Amino acid sequence: MGKQKAKRFKGIVLVSAPWPLYNRPSIQLGSLKAYLKTQVPSLRLSAHHMYLEVAQHIGYPVYHCLSKRMWLAETVYAALLFPNQLASINKLFARKSKGKKVLKGLEFECLVSKVKTVSEAFVNRIRWDDFSLAGFSICLCQMTATIYLIRKIKERFPMLKIVVGGSTFSGLASQQLFSAFPEIDYWINGEGERPLTQLTRYLINNPGDHSFPQISGVIHRDHAQKSAFNRFSQLIDLDTLPLPDYDDYFESLKSFISEKHFFPTLPAELSRGCWWQHKREEGNADGCAFCNLNLQWDGYRSKRPDRAISEIDDLTSRYEVLDVAFTDNLIPTRRSGVVFEGLSKKNKDFKLFCEIRPNTSKRLLKQMKNAGVGEVQIGIEALSTPLLEKLNKGVTAIQNLEIMKQCEALGIVHDSNLILCFPGSEEKDITETLRVLDFSWAYRPLRAVNFWLGLGSPIIKTAATYGIKAVFNHPNYHLLLPPEISRNVPLMVQAYRGDLEIQKRRWQPVKRQLEAWKKAYEKLKDKSEGIPILSYRDGRDFMIIRQKQLRGPALTHRLVGNSRAIYLFCERHRSLKAILNRFGNLSEKKISSFLQMMIDKRLMFREKNQFLSLAIRIKRDIFL
Repeated sequence: MGKQKAKRFKGIVLVSAPWPLYNRPSIQLGSLKAYLKTQVPSLRLSAHHMYLEVAQHIGYPVYHCLSKRMWLAETVYAALLFPNQLASINKLFARKSKGKKVLKGLEFECLVSKVKTVSEAFVNRIRWDDFSLAGFSICLCQMTATIYLIRKIKERFPMLKIVVGGSTFSGLASQQLFSAFPEIDYWINGEGERPLTQLTRYLINNPGDHSFPQISGVIHRDHAQKSAFNRFSQLIDLDTLPLPDYDDYFESLKSFISEKHFFPTLPAELSRGCWWQHKREEGNADGCAFCNLNLQWDGYRSKRPDRAISEIDDLTSRYEVLDVAFTDNLIPTRRSGVVFEGLSKKNKDFKLFCEIRPNTSKRLLKQMKNAGVGEVQIGIEALSTPLLEKLNKGVTAIQNLEIMKQCEALGIVHDSNLILCFPGSEEKDITETLRVLDFSWAYRPLRAVNFWLGLGSPIIKTAATYGIKAVFNHPNYHLLLPPEISRNVPLMVQAYRGDLEIQKRRWQPVKRQLEAWKKAYEKLKDKSEGIPILSYRDGRDFMIIRQKQLRGPALTHRLVGNSRAIYLFCERHRSLKAILNRFGNLSEKKISSFLQMMIDKRLMFREKNQFLSLAIRIKRDIFL
């Protein structure tokens, strides 16, 4: 067993356990390490993206599949942590891995054994007695893996202090955390830069002192009952952050054999928090009803555009990588146009990813495309405006349809969700969703996601409004964890009693239509030769619309004169009043008749008195 003497503070080791995306360094570790280096220059620091070692050991395809599904990911280390739960854990893995081609034929016990081997090798390799404090970031899918590593380390080095932070335990009462996981000494609630720095300085100046003072944002195990668990200590100005330090990740990657090398994606941030939630809070309302992603932030902050541009330029040059994923819950719409304009002038072939709102303007989308944005996630969630209101999304179904169209036109891939079985959904919500889906077939399909209840999400505050009668830990936790944890500690994914069975029945037609949409889109795109499924070519005073079909030849429609002009005017959604004002020489009856004809042919979409043309203009260079 290792021995430690608490005579002086020896340094900090930072660890990120499985299962983050393996092809990205941890922005949590990168930011913390860089900030600590500037605040305590003499500090000994080491960071380990341990998940990367697991990924190369079990194979990147298997790791990637596991990392995309929380219940799959958590089973592996749960089996190592709680062997008495092995039978139920095995059943959960079998159920959640069903239908996953990459996992077909993979024996769970074999997977667990491989992970155990690489994890033990990691614990044995690191000289933990060279450090006085070990910090672990625990975000989605990392709970059981992190606790396993902490327990193994503590068994050998009981004097090593452990501090944890991250989104997994946001909103959890401190005494519950420490009672469930007594190996943890400190918990940082909220972002970690300032609290971890203050904790480090205290430990440096007070070696061996067990009378822990109140440090904002840091909760000590022995004082958990007295600490306010929601107290944050966060940076006021994100521009004061140094460039994230990902050196350890890239050094680890270099040590792999050539067959295991790949070009990573660099995480970067423009902001922290969610500006939509902040805007809603200013109006005395929460953000999206289902979202619990911002419990670790207080308010909203963003970087100056020039700072963001230089940071991305410097990071990509330093690590010689051009793929960048913005980690923002939502990019800052007001400033991001300047950021993307600036990036497009850097003469680098960036490949960028970010998350956006459905009301993102076409102008901003073009700026994003020019800068190198090839993929986005849009916060669509629903295609029924009344349901979107229940979700507090602040957008309408026609706006969701329009952003899908704009992305299709610009060649931006969107990976977006449609939430099924949202509590309190009514038959009219399903009917309206099916109606909108009937007009969506020409665009990239949405992914069906069953609603899950997040700990601390706004919907829990007004549960009765949504027909929720009782809230408790998800039953899967009872399969993963021993009763003293699964019953007594509120965890990230909650379950509820209410209208679940009713919602499952109601949403079945939507689920079937989403599956049909996906198959149709794939088949029609295969035959498209780069031409949109619903497209048009403009002839200045006439236009030709081409409408592909699953069966039979494509339909063609010719619009001339005012018909063409109205169709083009509605390339972005327009009100009937705006159309009548623009075409005052035409009667309302004539305009309404034309609009209805376009709707009947699925060439335009109507929501109340709003209209949207659905065809996408074919780019001229497609014929070259």
